[in-house]
Amino acid sequence: MAHSPSRVFATVSPNAGDVYRDENESVFKRGRKQTPLHAQSNARVVQMTGCAELSCPPDRATVTISVKNSKENVNDVTNSVTRRLEYILQTMRQHDVKEENITVAKHLQREEELFHMQAEVLVVFSDFEKMQQARSVLIEKLDKIVCVGDPYYSHSAESLSLLRRRVCLEAVDNARLKASEACCILGQALGRPLLVREEESREWTSGQHEVTGSPLTLHQKTGVTLVSASSHVFMTFELRPKESNRRKF
Repeated sequence: MAHSPSRVFATVSPNAGDVYRDENESVFKRGRKQTPLHAQSNARVVQMTGCAELSCPPDRATVTISVKNSKENVNDVTNSVTRRLEYILQTMRQHDVKEENITVAKHLQREEELFHMQAEVLVVFSDFEKMQQARSVLIEKLDKIVCVGDPYYSHSAESLSLLRRRVCLEAVDNARLKASEACCILGQALGRPLLVREEESREWTSGQHEVTGSPLTLHQKTGVTLVSASSHVFMTFELRPKESNRRKF
């Protein structure tokens, strides 16, 4: 990830309380009267901002499988749907889908002389390859009264939480790196961090078809719901003279 370009305004002075600020700070903020952390301790500090942006693909795929049939005898329609339902559930177990990731709903009704029965299986996959294998088996082995839906891709709560942490840490690392490089140019040493504040965080969803502008290929479909996040942090570090500079005095 490329670091955002920045310019640094600095004043080198032996007086205590010198501040080296990121020039990206607004003029309004610099012009108004403030009582920052460094003023309380009379420490020489450097202030820097850092930005980061990351994206992650979906880690969940939900497939809906429905079975519908109609017969004059209630036992016939029940047996017909139940046999296919058992085969579907057996196929899911063979592809290592856990019971808690399978939801089954059944509905039976009568209209005039016919009994109508419908069963719906909702399966959540975390392994996309096994999901495709299971779908292929059902489409090949079962007849037309079974409908295997297309996968719906999404993100788990754990995946989104990890993305938020990663992008914030990336922004902090970018701010630290910028501050360290600025100190090297100024002939100073970067000290310990005194303040870390996340100024802004954003999340948004985008599809690859929006980016490429072309129809999705089979490989691109797993990225159809990319989630992106950005973070903007503000940091204050102690500013210390280098050891070589100290020895001169």
